[in-house]
Amino acid sequence: MSQLRFDDRVVVITGAGNGLGKSHALEFARRGARVVINDLGGSASGDGFNRSAADQVVSEISAHGGEAVANHDSVTYGDRIIECALDNFGRIDVVINNAGILRDKAFHNMTEEDWDLVYNVHVKGAFKLSHAAWPHLREQSYGRLIFTTSAAGIYGNFGQANYAMAKLGLHGLAQTLAIEGKKHNILVNTIAPIAASRLTENILPGPLLKLLKPELVTPLVVKLCHDSHQDSAGLYEVGAGWVGALRWQRTLGHGFPVTAPLTAEQIEEKWSVITDFTHANHPENGPQALAAIMTNLGHG
Repeated sequence: MSQLRFDDRVVVITGAGNGLGKSHALEFARRGARVVINDLGGSASGDGFNRSAADQVVSEISAHGGEAVANHDSVTYGDRIIECALDNFGRIDVVINNAGILRDKAFHNMTEEDWDLVYNVHVKGAFKLSHAAWPHLREQSYGRLIFTTSAAGIYGNFGQANYAMAKLGLHGLAQTLAIEGKKHNILVNTIAPIAASRLTENILPGPLLKLLKPELVTPLVVKLCHDSHQDSAGLYEVGAGWVGALRWQRTLGHGFPVTAPLTAEQIEEKWSVITDFTHANHPENGPQALAAIMTNLGHG
């Protein structure tokens, strides 16, 4: 099997000074990519600033003969990060939205600042970076984007209302960009990784963290970003050497007559049918999701 190479490709990775981002950066560089290492160098909660995290990754890549440049801007200044890629390498091919912070608190203790900071880094930061890159990707009719969600966003998690909101929001953004980017050969996919990082070191037990190596997530990212990959709008859970695809599932539901008023009692009577996943289906897009409703209206 031939190696998946990225020669002449330029890859921008946010939060690449540690953890998953660093693992992605080292592997893309090893495969020939020129890499922009973006990291503000703040804490896991979004405080502080330190240039050394990104600089050290660049030094490591350079020491092995690769090409990389450090960028220390906040992801909320995504246009500056893209400018850095263009100024140093002249193009942009792959955008990996990886940067993130945590401000975990039970919802009744959560402040507006906790909410806004998590939103700004995860959602607004990914928007700013992707939006700045988008015109260049469209013009060259090529691009690969990765968004990073989490189990908290997909399933919910106590004390992470802000984080879960942001992470599921990123998947919604990715789904729409996959639709808009398709005709321009811009593929957009989402990963939900589980790996040892600054964001999980206080959540998962130490012995488990040692097994959840970031290097076991990166190969999926490489696969999704390669020229040969053609699937878009995917959602993939990955960690500890396991990779799986995830999709929405919906019951067949029950259609009530639209020629008479609908009551809560009627829905109560059919509740076991409405919530029965025995013969579930899997809408893949908006029109497919709407089909059941239109059929019930007699416009199938």
